[in-house]
This record gives sequence, structure tokens and C-alpha cells, in this order.
Amino acid sequence: MATLTTEKCTACRRDSPHVTEKEIAELKPQIPEWTILERDNIPRLERVFRFANFAEALAFTNRVGALAEDEGHHPALLTEWGRVTVTLWTHKIRGLHRNDFIMAAKIDRL
Repeated sequence: MATLTTEKCTACRRDSPHVTEKEIAELKPQIPEWTILERDNIPRLERVFRFANFAEALAFTNRVGALAEDEGHHPALLTEWGRVTVTLWTHKIRGLHRNDFIMAAKIDRL
């Protein structure tokens, strides 16, 4: 199986499939630091990245933003002093898609 970091996010439509429980079981080990949680009845992937100061957190946020533009898949980013919280879900399907796991793996690689 190819790693998620070698894949490219694909355009989603409202009828795009959510990942299944079986797919989650296969994909999640590739992004072990991410948590699957539910907020507003929508499953999401989330991870907190820690940094020494605000400048490092902001630089990371900008790298994630550039990656998101390249992939056409945009996370929610909360930048604070010494930390960045990244939350991923596919808005069009109000849930998790393979793209979310691809982005999580690529963000980990940053």
C-alpha cells in the first residue's frame, strides 16, 4: 500500500463517499498523532503541534496554508503562542474523506 504522503487530494462533491470504519482502521495508523473527534455532529481529525514561541507557530501555520493551497484542501487552523491546532474534515460531505487523511499525513511531514 502506498503511503498517504504520495497521494494527491481529489476534488470532492456532495455525493463523495465518507471513509468507512474499515478504511479508517487502515488509514489511521499512518497518522498516529491525530485524534478523531466529533464536533457539531461532524467527525474530524485534529492534532495540536507545539512550538517554542509564536513566531515558530506562525511559520508552521504559513507552511500548512501553502500546502493546503497546493492540495486544494483547507484545514481549520488555530495559531496561538507556542501551538497550532489543525482540524481537518471535508465540508461538502460534513465528514471525513480520504483527503483528510492525506492532508494529515502531509502536514505531519512538514
